[in-house]
Amino acid sequence: METAWKKYSDEKLKEVMEFVQGYKKFLADAKTEREFTENAIIAAKKKGFRPFNKNEKLKAGDKVYFNNRGKNVALFVIGKKPVEEGLNILGAHIDSPRIDIKMNPLYEDNGLVLMDTHYYGGIKKYQWVAIPLSLHGVICKKDGSSVKINIGEKDEDPVLGISDLLIHLAKDQMQKTAASVIDGEDLNALVGSIPSDSDSKETVKENILNILKKEYGIEESDFISAELELVPAGKPRDFGLDRSMVMAYGQDDRACAYTSLMGILDSEVTDKTVSCILVDKEEVGSNGTTGAHSSFFENCVAEILEATDGNSDLKLRHALENSSLISSDVSMAYDPNYPNVFENKNTAFFGKGISFNKFTGSRGKSGANDASAEYVAKIRKVMDDNNVSCQFSELGKVDQGGGGTIAYILANKNMNVIDAGIPVQNMHAPFETASKADIYEAYQAYKAFLKDMD
Repeated sequence: METAWKKYSDEKLKEVMEFVQGYKKFLADAKTEREFTENAIIAAKKKGFRPFNKNEKLKAGDKVYFNNRGKNVALFVIGKKPVEEGLNILGAHIDSPRIDIKMNPLYEDNGLVLMDTHYYGGIKKYQWVAIPLSLHGVICKKDGSSVKINIGEKDEDPVLGISDLLIHLAKDQMQKTAASVIDGEDLNALVGSIPSDSDSKETVKENILNILKKEYGIEESDFISAELELVPAGKPRDFGLDRSMVMAYGQDDRACAYTSLMGILDSEVTDKTVSCILVDKEEVGSNGTTGAHSSFFENCVAEILEATDGNSDLKLRHALENSSLISSDVSMAYDPNYPNVFENKNTAFFGKGISFNKFTGSRGKSGANDASAEYVAKIRKVMDDNNVSCQFSELGKVDQGGGGTIAYILANKNMNVIDAGIPVQNMHAPFETASKADIYEAYQAYKAFLKDMD
């Protein structure tokens, strides 16, 4: 399989690089699910999308979106055929592994103030210490107001961090396994060390609370109703001497979420209605009101049916089972440093395009969606017809582990589903790496799927 880089003319190569510049800017501005939703809606409005209005009839070419609690969004471009005949859907998740702040986080210990945390998603905990972290999120107060928090991204901002033990005193620590070298309860973020002028017992904590009160108008009790996340500070960077790759936080799965979003924003009216759903909570099981298990998307399709041809339970069931979906989620890219976990004939490689995973799961395909041969054949034709560079792979050797996506959740609605996404290295690490060619080819693949999938 030839690398995608070889097919690009000078003009096309410039287009690839320009597309990735937009991607990097978006990632820098959208490090949390709330920020991604907010920026996705801004981008959608610029492309003519409007909030769904249940009192309005929809016709072919109309573009609408639904915003679910600021952390989950679904976009639709109405097609020429009845919605009951099915939709072409892109589904990606917009949450990423991170460090969450607990509800009662602040405490002082010998002149240092720290925040208690609870990590979110599957991480190697030792990777998250001794790096600069920024604080993002929202604090909601009892009076109904809320305060957005974004500290650590501007050059003039302070950053936070979690300390590690110095190597000189780490004899016992170094005997531990990688899984236990840092305990979850020890991921405490250092936030300050200057005392206030008072005679209180916790003068440094008091000073931190005074700063929070002055700059954000919040009290200590407001942390109870807050969603605050520690994420790696800094912008996405070009990676490699040839600038062929991107290193950034959260490319799982915002790489696929961004390219899916751009795919539908650049979509023209087609026979079928097309949709893109961006969901939360995939990293912790897809549960909750904003996860893929929620009835949100199903309710959106019901609303679209009612606004076009009229809704009924049977029409909704028909619409779902006649639909085709790409679960847009990253895959694992071959890493020469760790060749023993890969089976090369069924592995994704940098630069060879979007990677389709017929199935995921672990070991004996546990927890997997397994796309039918008929559906895979249709996918192959769409990709070939549109000159999209693509590869077909699975997530490492059979008994090495595995992983899952939202694919099985939508497949349970009896629709055709396959996983397809951008291969990455360092998955779930603070900084992940992806090929610019694969990012661009994923965008082309998602556009082609929305346009041409029967």
